[in-house]
Formats: sequence, C-alpha cells, structure tokens
Amino acid sequence: MRFCLYKKRNMKNPKLVFLGKSKKGTNLVIRYPEVSDLKEVWRYANALSEERTFVLFQGEKISLQKEREWLGKLIESNKKRQGVTLLVVTGKKIVGICGIQAKKKKIHRHIGSFAISVANSFRGEGIGWLLMNAVLEETKKKLNGIKTITLEVFEENKAARKMYKKIGFKEIGVLPAALRYKGGYSNEVLMYKEMKDK
Repeated sequence: MRFCLYKKRNMKNPKLVFLGKSKKGTNLVIRYPEVSDLKEVWRYANALSEERTFVLFQGEKISLQKEREWLGKLIESNKKRQGVTLLVVTGKKIVGICGIQAKKKKIHRHIGSFAISVANSFRGEGIGWLLMNAVLEETKKKLNGIKTITLEVFEENKAARKMYKKIGFKEIGVLPAALRYKGGYSNEVLMYKEMKDK
C-alpha cells in the first residue's frame, strides 16, 4: 500500500497524520477527530451497531448525546496525551476509527487498551492495517509511558486475529462465553503487544 506520511514539523494541519490511497485506490485521510465530526461519527457508530458483527454494539441505537459525550472524552484524552484516537476519512465519510487509551489506575498506566473498527463496505482494502500502524506510531510519539498494549477480540473473528498477529500481538488466553453474540455466546481472545523503544 502506498501512502504519504506527513511529518509534524512540515505540516500545516497538525491533526493530519496520513494522506494516501487504499489497495483499491480509495482516497484516504487519517487524522485526529474534531468536535465537528460528531454527526458523522454518530452515523458511523450506528451503522456498525446495525451490522451486528464483531463489535461491542449489537443493534442498539446510540443517541446523539451519548456519542457527543464519547467524542468529547476522546478529544480530551488526545489533548491530555492519555490516549491516541484517529479517524479514517474518504471525502466527508468516516470509514474507520482506531485508538489506544492508557488505563486510568496508577499501577496500570503503562498499559494501553486498543480498539479498531472499519466500515463494512471498506474492508479488504488494507485500511485496518494502515490505521493500526498510524495509531501505533502516534502512540510511540505521544504516549511514551505505554509499554504494553492489550486487546480483546471475538474468537470467530479470524481475519482480525490474523492481522493483529501480523503486527506483533500475541494471544495469551481465551475467556469462555465472555461475549453475548447473535442470541448466544462467543469466546473472547485476549492479546497483547509490547511497545518497543524508539
């Protein structure tokens, strides 16, 4: 995948991280979220929920107020360097979100919690891989206290597990029947990655 990395010292827009194309030629911008993204983030979240796939929401309708609160917390976390969350945008449409949030308890602040999602119609274009790399690089720059990153994934989500392993995550265990899914339960796979020094 070809893309252009904008270095901070040369950037006119410090919120812009990547500009380039997906494997299928889709024009992409990866950047930090802004308050003005609210309605598009809300649309994106509800579209994921309706899909009832390997995400936390399984058909629930997310209110605009809840999404406003969530987005506000992410923007504040980015500002305070307690987390890194990035959006993938094509045109004016958000097609992916990825982030790492430092755990809040003092004894866990060296651990970051990872999450990612990509819109259904844009999967298979390498967007998840590009987004993960961008978030990991920004985390190295801005959250230098993070030593380990953890994530949880549906056991059935083999494509995601393969991608996580490719980027350096290791599976460390399975929590049986941890997730309610499609009228039953799914096992949750726990993974971690050690952050290497710059």
